[in-house]
Amino acid sequence: MLLSRKWLDEFVHVDANDKDFAEAMTLSGSKVETTEDRGAEISNIVVGTILTMERHPDSDHMWICQLDVGQSAPIQIVTGAWNIHPGDMVPVALDHSTLPGGKKIEKGKLRGVESNGMMCGLYELGLDERDFPYAAIVPAAILNDYHPLDKDKPSIPADIQPGDKVFGPVVCAKILECASQPDYTFHTCLDLGGSTAVPDTICPNLHEGDLVAYNTKTGAICTLEDLHADQKEFPHCIPDGIFVLHEEGIQNGDDIKPIIGADDHVVEFEITPNRPDCLSVIGLAREVAATYQQPLTLHEPEVQGGADGVLTDLLDIETPAADLVPRYTARMVRNVKIAPSPKWMRERLRSMGVRPINNIVDITNYVMLEYGQPMHAFDYRYVKGGHIIVRRAEEGEELTTLDGNVRKLTANHLVIADEHRAVGLAGIMGGLNSEIVADTTDVVFESACFDGTCIRKGALSLGMRTEASAKFEKGLDPLNTLPAVQRACELVELLGAGEVVDGVIDILNYVPQPHTIRMDPERVNALLGTDIPAAEQYRYLARVDIRTADDSCPGGPADVTIPSWRGDVEGIADLAEEVARFYGYNNIPTTLMRGQTTLGGYGAAEILERRVSSVCRAFGYDEIITYSFISPTQYDKIRWPEDYQRRNSFKILNPLGEDTSIMRTTTLPSMLEILTRNSNYRNQDVKLYEVGRTYLPGGEDGLAIESKTLTLGAYGGDMDFYAMKGAIEAILQELRVKDVTFRIGSGLPEELSYHPGRFAEVWSGSDCLGWFGQIHPLVAKNYGVDAEFYCAELAMDELENAKGADPEYVPLPKFPAVTRDIAVVCDRAVTVGALEDCIRRGAKGLLKDVSLFDIYTGSGIPEGKKSVAFNLTLRSDDRSLTAQEADEDVKSILETLKAELNAVLR
Repeated sequence: MLLSRKWLDEFVHVDANDKDFAEAMTLSGSKVETTEDRGAEISNIVVGTILTMERHPDSDHMWICQLDVGQSAPIQIVTGAWNIHPGDMVPVALDHSTLPGGKKIEKGKLRGVESNGMMCGLYELGLDERDFPYAAIVPAAILNDYHPLDKDKPSIPADIQPGDKVFGPVVCAKILECASQPDYTFHTCLDLGGSTAVPDTICPNLHEGDLVAYNTKTGAICTLEDLHADQKEFPHCIPDGIFVLHEEGIQNGDDIKPIIGADDHVVEFEITPNRPDCLSVIGLAREVAATYQQPLTLHEPEVQGGADGVLTDLLDIETPAADLVPRYTARMVRNVKIAPSPKWMRERLRSMGVRPINNIVDITNYVMLEYGQPMHAFDYRYVKGGHIIVRRAEEGEELTTLDGNVRKLTANHLVIADEHRAVGLAGIMGGLNSEIVADTTDVVFESACFDGTCIRKGALSLGMRTEASAKFEKGLDPLNTLPAVQRACELVELLGAGEVVDGVIDILNYVPQPHTIRMDPERVNALLGTDIPAAEQYRYLARVDIRTADDSCPGGPADVTIPSWRGDVEGIADLAEEVARFYGYNNIPTTLMRGQTTLGGYGAAEILERRVSSVCRAFGYDEIITYSFISPTQYDKIRWPEDYQRRNSFKILNPLGEDTSIMRTTTLPSMLEILTRNSNYRNQDVKLYEVGRTYLPGGEDGLAIESKTLTLGAYGGDMDFYAMKGAIEAILQELRVKDVTFRIGSGLPEELSYHPGRFAEVWSGSDCLGWFGQIHPLVAKNYGVDAEFYCAELAMDELENAKGADPEYVPLPKFPAVTRDIAVVCDRAVTVGALEDCIRRGAKGLLKDVSLFDIYTGSGIPEGKKSVAFNLTLRSDDRSLTAQEADEDVKSILETLKAELNAVLR
């Protein structure tokens, strides 16, 4: 929010430079982003009067001018501008002056003639015709300057004489005399070759001796537009020239800054969404007055009225969408005269970052900036039947907005309509079909309060964000609509822009009630950690119009009334914040924390995640984090059956798209997406892991059952089934999981995602921890890759249940171990895991370790059989084993192997 300090002075005066002002306002809670001195770059530019002009001896378009700039003697400046005359007052950049943008002007010579500065145009001062409409130049067509661009166009003879025909009624005329008039027109005397004419003109680029085109039928000097000529054909007849000042009371030597409004200082505030009242000059003035404890001067608008007509006969308003329109206020102005706004209004608008347009539009913008209440002006003739209806848009209804774009609306949009069609998007932008134009005569001023959520969603859906919608979406004060429309009508009368019809239409669908809060000074001190006297706290609140019923400062708790514009103050904590910001945050003492504190630490689930992640990283796996929402088609890609109950997923109400429309019940598709992306990027060896959430139906109150899954994914030259199995074994060993076995798949639907011959389930006793293996080639094909992907899915809840106790110290063995090697012959279908499990169950308590060292099939081994060799380590913790004791354990193991797996000693 920009704030003009010149405008601010109308409400509260503060003697402080920009730096001190910004610091004070920031400390009181209104954060200042930047400050700007609008005239900081302008220096040594003054008002000067042109005394004489003579043509440059070495140029056909330059002038040597003598100017009075308030110094002891005139100065000489050479210029190429043609729109100036003796007696004109112009901005003069003297020697060693600076223009906006940092451009420096110094004296020099132009074609051998000394020039001691420069006369300035609008654009050189950082201005345009909207800032000074009277400075717009309409150039006449000077025939001496004609250079046709089209070779087929007739050229003007070099020896053309006054009276010669140009075309039709247009003849050549020579300027005998050109004199400025008090109304800034020019009186001329023309030689028509045997006769004379004395037309007046607004064209300022005429001088004695110029040849011009004169229309004998209309009696007027022709402009470029009259001749349908391209400006490039008249190089020096340009609409840009020196800024000829028409301001009253200026004198030679006056500084140009206050004359062009560059003496203002602008402060930019960062306004938080909970303070829409500060999106206005009056709102910020309240904050400034409270900060500096200065009186606030507010103006009560006064409207004379008296225009012809009865408002209720001319205008009828309905609000069918009453729930979205807390208040709608309107007034009407007749006999409107569209014209530029006065200089003071244009300067204030420009300082606040708004372009001046015309008096009616400028008034609505001015009131929006002053009161923080967006307004809109409708051309009454386009409001069919004089009937305004504030309704929801019809599905598919179209409206062309003021920016020229056609907007397709839905029932979620709020529109201002007449009896036949929409004429504006409520709270966002008006319609092109009711725009204020040059011939507008009757205007309806709308000042309304709309539902902030509706406006925000409507603007967002259309990709529009306007100054009005930015204010409405934050929630405005319904009590502000009437003062704002009154102010607009007052300005209409002040500017002479029209006549106000008596009466106001004010529809109040929401009746605001006074809001009171119980103020407790002791509790405020407890919240702030201060010891501020109660009376002082009440005085701080009174600065922002939060007062008790009798405006007293009691010594204890009391009810205080919150002003309507402070919708952000809802409880005692908000009152404490108001006290703190005016007491001074820097005055609140710094103290150590008192009372009990909670000792932080990791929970069991967090510790488990950290341990698992640590092992994964140690094995070279990089962590990834994927979205928890996926596309329903992912279940097809991993080959889950159509009727599989885990396809039943929670649907997202407002998805970003079909690809992210459901909450996942498995993390496998997310891992495969990332592996595929890396494969497409030609990454040769990839190892990834994720501890991701899944969401299954069946929770209480219809909520999801959330669980976490450790997912491993890898591919590359050294990656195979056993490498993945080794990583899983390392994880289980870190967690000290006991009774671990790896089993052939039991037929789960999840198994369809994996290669049927390279898949295994991971068990701990009777609990399945998860599964792993190579991704099925058909699944890999669905993802568009031909690489061998290996993945594992382990349930974190099951790992938590299966993990062993924390390690305890065990002394090193005192007695030596005995080793035995055995080789057994068994069916090829018997797995090594089954043999190891059987060996451990067959031992009598002395077996400490089993390790596989050979698998053999070939000569000497029957068909369909294989030889599997193990190294057994046996030891007793309290004695040295004898050979007989070791042999007995081995004998028991062999008997168990034969009985259960028909595995016999080779």
